[in-house]
Amino acid sequence: MNHLKFQADKIFNGYEFLDAKHVLITDAEGSVIDILPALDAGEDIQYFKGILSPGFINAHCHLELSHLKDVIPPHTGLIPFLLDVVGKRDFPMDVILDRIEKAEQEMYDDGIVAVGDIGNTANTLATKIKSKIKWNNFVEVLSFSDENADLRMQEYGEVHNEFSAATTDGSLGKNHFMTALVPHAPYTISSKTFQRINELTKGKVISMHNQENPAEDELYKTGGGDYLHFLKKFGFEKSPFPITGKSALQSCLPHFNQDQRLLLVHNTFIPEEDISFALAHAKKYLSGIHFCICANANLYIEKTMPPMEMLMKHGVDIVLGTDSYSSNWQLSIASEIRTIREKIPTIPLQTILQWATINGAKALGREDLLGSFEKGKRPGIVLIDSALQSTRIM
Repeated sequence: MNHLKFQADKIFNGYEFLDAKHVLITDAEGSVIDILPALDAGEDIQYFKGILSPGFINAHCHLELSHLKDVIPPHTGLIPFLLDVVGKRDFPMDVILDRIEKAEQEMYDDGIVAVGDIGNTANTLATKIKSKIKWNNFVEVLSFSDENADLRMQEYGEVHNEFSAATTDGSLGKNHFMTALVPHAPYTISSKTFQRINELTKGKVISMHNQENPAEDELYKTGGGDYLHFLKKFGFEKSPFPITGKSALQSCLPHFNQDQRLLLVHNTFIPEEDISFALAHAKKYLSGIHFCICANANLYIEKTMPPMEMLMKHGVDIVLGTDSYSSNWQLSIASEIRTIREKIPTIPLQTILQWATINGAKALGREDLLGSFEKGKRPGIVLIDSALQSTRIM
C-alpha cells in the first residue's frame, strides 16, 4: 500500500493543534492511517508551510442562487433583501446551471468537503451528481397557510424525490446525498406545514433559518412588524400565523419532537433566553441542535454579526456556513474564518477551526467519515496559510 505523508508548521486534527513534530499519514485515496511523531514516520514526507486541516464543512448554502452574484446590493436590510431574492430569480436556465457549476468548483477549491445546501428546486442536481463534495440536500418548504399545506408538501415532495432517486440508481457512492424536507423559516411556514414536516423527518438532519431580523419575533408576539411588507407580496394583508406572545423560535421549535438533528441558521438577533429554551427543548426531543453562523452574509445584508460570544457562553455547538451568492461575496469557509477572526479576535483560531470541521461534520451527520484526522476517516486535507487563505491538498 502506498502511503502519503504530510508535515506542516502545525496540524489541526479537528480538535486541537499538533506541532511540526507530527506527521499525518494517509493512503493514496486520503483515508487516514495515523498521525505519528516525525521521528517514527520514515522518509518521503511532504512538508507544507502553514496549517494542515481536515476539509471544511459548509453547513449552510443556497447553491441554486449562484446566478444572483453581484445582483442584489449589500446592506439593504433583510426585508428588502428577501423581496429582491423573490423578484430576481427569473434568469435563463443555461445561466443558472452555469453559475451553479462555477460555484460548486469554487467551494471544492476552497477545501469544502460537505455542504448543507438549501434548494426549492432540483436545479443543482446535475452538478451535485458529478461533484466530489458530499451534499445534505435540504429541500426547503414555503407554505404560509394551513389551507395550502398539503399542496405545498406535495410540490416540494416531488423535488425531494428527484434527489432521493439519484441515490438509489447505483450511480452515487454511499452517503453522497442525504435529503430531507425542511422548513424555510418561522415567517413562511404554517402550523399544519410544520406538523407535516415533523412527521416526515423523524431522525433526519434538518435546518431552519432563525431570527435574522427582530421583526421575526414581533410577527409572533403581536402579529405586526416589518414582515407584513414581505407577506403582502404573497397576498396576505395580515399575518397568517398564530399570535403567541412568544418569540418566533419559542413558537415554532416545539413543532419538532421526532429526534431530528436541527441546524438553526443565522441567529443574528437571538436573545439569550431563546438559547436556553432551544437547548432545553433539544435535550428532551431532538438528537442534536447546532447554531450555524454565516458571518459574511449577516454583514452583507444587515451589517451585523450574531451574538457569538453569548452563544459560546452557553456552550452551544457552533458551525459555519456561507449562505448564497445573493448575500455573500464568495462561497468560502476560509473567508468566514477570516471575518470572524477580524471581527472578534478574542475567539481562538483553534475554536473556529473546530466549528469549520468536526462540528460541521457532526451537524450534517457525517462525522463517521469527515471532520477530523482520525483513523479510517477520509476528511480531505486543506492547507491554511498565515493569511488564513486555504488551498485543497486532497
